[in-house]
Amino acid sequence: MTDKNAKKDDLNKLTPREIVAELDKYIVGQKKAKRAVAVALRNRIRRLKLDPELRDDVAPKNILMIGPTGVGKTEIARRLAKLTGSPFIKVEATKYTEVGYVGRDVESMVRDLMASGFQMVKQEMQESFVADAEKRAEEVLLDLLLPGSGKKPRAKKPAPAPVVRPMGTFSFNPENGGGGNIFGTAIQVGIPAAAGQEAEAESAGAENAAAAEAENGEQNETADAAFDAAASASASAGTDATREKFRAMLHEGKLEDKTVELVVNQNPQFPPFEMMGVSMEDIESTMSGFASFFGGGKKKKVVTVARAREILKAEELEKLIDRDRVSDEARQRVEEAGIIFIDEIDKIAVKGDRGGGPDVSREGVQRDILPIVEGATVSTKWGPVNTDHILFIAAGAFTVSKPSDLIPELQGRFPLRVELDSLGKDDFLRILTEPKNALTRQYTELLATEGIEVEFTPEAIERLAVLAADVNSKLENIGARRLHTIMEALLEELSFEAPDISPAKVPITVGYVDEKLAGIVKDQDLGRYML
Repeated sequence: MTDKNAKKDDLNKLTPREIVAELDKYIVGQKKAKRAVAVALRNRIRRLKLDPELRDDVAPKNILMIGPTGVGKTEIARRLAKLTGSPFIKVEATKYTEVGYVGRDVESMVRDLMASGFQMVKQEMQESFVADAEKRAEEVLLDLLLPGSGKKPRAKKPAPAPVVRPMGTFSFNPENGGGGNIFGTAIQVGIPAAAGQEAEAESAGAENAAAAEAENGEQNETADAAFDAAASASASAGTDATREKFRAMLHEGKLEDKTVELVVNQNPQFPPFEMMGVSMEDIESTMSGFASFFGGGKKKKVVTVARAREILKAEELEKLIDRDRVSDEARQRVEEAGIIFIDEIDKIAVKGDRGGGPDVSREGVQRDILPIVEGATVSTKWGPVNTDHILFIAAGAFTVSKPSDLIPELQGRFPLRVELDSLGKDDFLRILTEPKNALTRQYTELLATEGIEVEFTPEAIERLAVLAADVNSKLENIGARRLHTIMEALLEELSFEAPDISPAKVPITVGYVDEKLAGIVKDQDLGRYML
């Protein structure tokens, strides 16, 4: 696993300062939050270098991010996981219910993380088998195009030897002469089948096989001239030569539109439903097993050669990888480097002066999350997963409730608290220009596909930043998402008319911005554009 070792070396070289620099390429501001996650990540790298005896006692420093919506809480966690190649999932705390209610239990977030890790490791391992899978898929494809051509001739069985069996002893007295009794042994000789009959049977079998191959060849025959020429040459050139001709035609792409019949594995799909106290993964796995046992996992398909190659390649990749090895590697990676981002955790916080009603369920969800964050073993279909060293990052706006409204035990499991700043005019200006995939670049590239060349002037970008900050201050503060609202309103008419006026060059100036957004900003009515 050279790639794996290389990734580990690259990760070990990442200092906290370099981690922040990488995050700066995509996220504007929020230095405190970036520093906190960078230190948490570096501590995980340091922990892996400790002695095993001490390593188990070093717990991860979970992080609680506090800040309004749209300031980059989720993006920081997502970019951090992508940077390190760690298994990562984002969940909403409001999706879960406490034990006894119908809905998702909190342990399912660990199962989802394990599924993400399994898929990640599986894709990495499959990359090393792509060449072998393509070769094997090509051989299967040739077998479909030329039935029987890939079969090796069977060696003839040796002719059966006569069977000799003893039948017993006998004796008799000669009538003439003065000798005594003569003793002997009676035997039975089994006569094997006549060579002529065996040859006749083999000839009949060969004729039947030839007839079957001819029938399949007729079904697969198309109007393609190259295919017909290769098929007609099979009689004189021999099976091996014909197979190589078809191989060359496959490489040249001459048989891509020809159809073949495949028998593919099909995973049965079951409608979603909830059952209290029963793991949905266990139910689906059991039902899938029953369907496969009764033949429900196979299905015949008539597809083109191009599509058949993709299906066969995927099936061969599945055969080549060791799923047990994948699950072991994924489980280890999840336990050592997994990241779970729990959003909207403020929605399950309970104020001290409120009691009863739905808040009972909210506090129950907190109690159920607590053992997962503290460290527990969760059963998954890939084996038990220990959560002792999984990094949990929780986030919430906490506009109605406060972090102190969480149960004390849960507060203690998030020792690092980071407050993210609200975004202002300067932040919006940087968001529109600095990130690698800034909004202005996204819209420019989108309209370029229609032949519309859009050019934003610096003054227009600054005007957009001012308007976004002004609307956020007077209406609901939705952070950077306000820029999506403003940009959609600005370019709505141009996006609609782009196919009709293409090609064209449209400069986005301050006058253009004021013209398109004057009515919206004046009325402060962005309700129809709100996300």
